[in-house]
Amino acid sequence: MMEYVHLIFLSTFLSVSVTSETFDAMEGEALVIKCALWSSAVNVTWYHTDTNKIIPAEEEGSRIFSLKRFLWFLPTSREDSGNYTCVIHFSDNRMKLFNMSVQVHPYKQGVCFPSQIRYPNDTGRGRIVCPTIDNYENATIIQWYKDCKPLQGERYFKGEKYVFINNPRKEDDGYYTCQFIYIHKGNVFNVSATRIFISKAKHSPLPPQILFPKDRDVIEVELGAALSLKCQARLGIKKQLMAVVTWDVDNIPVKYLDNSRFHEKTHFFEGREQEYYKEATLHITEIKKEDLQANFTCVVVNKMQNTKATVTLQLKAQCEVALPNVLLIVGSLVLLVAIAVSVTLYESFRVDIVLLYREIFQPYSVKDDGKIYDAYVIYPKNHTNEANFVEYFVYQIMPDILENKCGYKLCIYGRDIYPGEDTASAIEKRMQKSRRLIILLTQQLINCKEHAYDQHIALYNALIQNDTKVILLEMEAIGTYEKLQESLRFLIKQQGTIKWKEQHTVHPQSSNSRFWKQVRYHMPVMLKSSYSANAG
Repeated sequence: MMEYVHLIFLSTFLSVSVTSETFDAMEGEALVIKCALWSSAVNVTWYHTDTNKIIPAEEEGSRIFSLKRFLWFLPTSREDSGNYTCVIHFSDNRMKLFNMSVQVHPYKQGVCFPSQIRYPNDTGRGRIVCPTIDNYENATIIQWYKDCKPLQGERYFKGEKYVFINNPRKEDDGYYTCQFIYIHKGNVFNVSATRIFISKAKHSPLPPQILFPKDRDVIEVELGAALSLKCQARLGIKKQLMAVVTWDVDNIPVKYLDNSRFHEKTHFFEGREQEYYKEATLHITEIKKEDLQANFTCVVVNKMQNTKATVTLQLKAQCEVALPNVLLIVGSLVLLVAIAVSVTLYESFRVDIVLLYREIFQPYSVKDDGKIYDAYVIYPKNHTNEANFVEYFVYQIMPDILENKCGYKLCIYGRDIYPGEDTASAIEKRMQKSRRLIILLTQQLINCKEHAYDQHIALYNALIQNDTKVILLEMEAIGTYEKLQESLRFLIKQQGTIKWKEQHTVHPQSSNSRFWKQVRYHMPVMLKSSYSANAG
């Protein structure tokens, strides 16, 4: 801490230079920021500027850590927003400070990127490079989007770190988002970055967007006080030939009002990526009663279209001393207790409640998802002629419970893959046609030097493609899981396992045992007609 304080002091008097940079990130995604590099640099130290604490190297379980010129957030959290400092020490005792401002934005449903996370247009010739991807070692782009819609078509050539638009046209202008995955020590993180693309550096209108106020906002005021209403809107790229931002009062433009209480001022400015903004401020020198009944409307017009947002005024609520309402307090306490009891009961009996709900409200038909099997079963293969309990469980107990008594359809290697089929191709096709993947965890699985092909494919589908849910059955006590491969440990940490205990072997054919209830809870919902037919 003292070293950092000395650095700030020395930056004023000695050979210490300071520069600043801003980073925006989406909440829940990985963020890796990079400090500049000089060949004569001896050491790099990272500080949390707001707390004056050094950010250490990675330790077990650490989420924020540093190493040389890089600072990791795996993943980001809203609390990470703040200032960070990278200090470069040179061999000649010079120092250089980089102030990094990090802003983490919340995820919003249906919005692929916040408006703040945009990188400038790097070219008008059609090659759009994925921003920041070089900060993430071995990152893989999984999808490109244009204005939040998947990018498709023969005109788009997708390279390892970029997308190329063949013969770009005006309709190609917009926001291009690359979504990629970053794997760090077996943990998978999503990252997205957005770049504005303009085919030519020219004046280009965008659909007008009012940043504030919001339509139907209600503003509290006091009679006799002054008020300023601001309206700010984005209108396009560079200064627009046609750009109007103004206020109306009850549908009459302010400039036509015969009232000295209202005055309007406008100004424009350019933001990031040369985006053009205009702001109109309506000054009201004195609020009167008639203003509380009026509609104040911000009108925005450009070449593409027009939009508006209307606000109203209301008096500020007067502070009153309210007598406590005993019935309201008692009723609130009873409601809180009832909610707490309900939540506790639901957590305790969640599996039973969900299974009962499925039994009562099962649909007679569902939309066809193209799947054939309800689950593909993966288990360690026995390479000797000796029978073991796991194979008995897979070929006898599991089909008897899930297929004969519950109506599910399983795909079991050795039973449902036919002789003469190409094994690798057959396994992939069967998994693609399965709604779940069931993996049996045993000591034999730990001791295997080479993992089975179906296990590799299952983990790839679960971690990378994220399109098939996995059910982990712990058939034997595994311990701390340290000897399992990283991807399996990641899944166990994320969702846990269903443990087969000795008492289950007393009545293994009972579908109402705790073990089988948990398995059924994680299996897909059954068709009622299908279930009835199988049960009969």
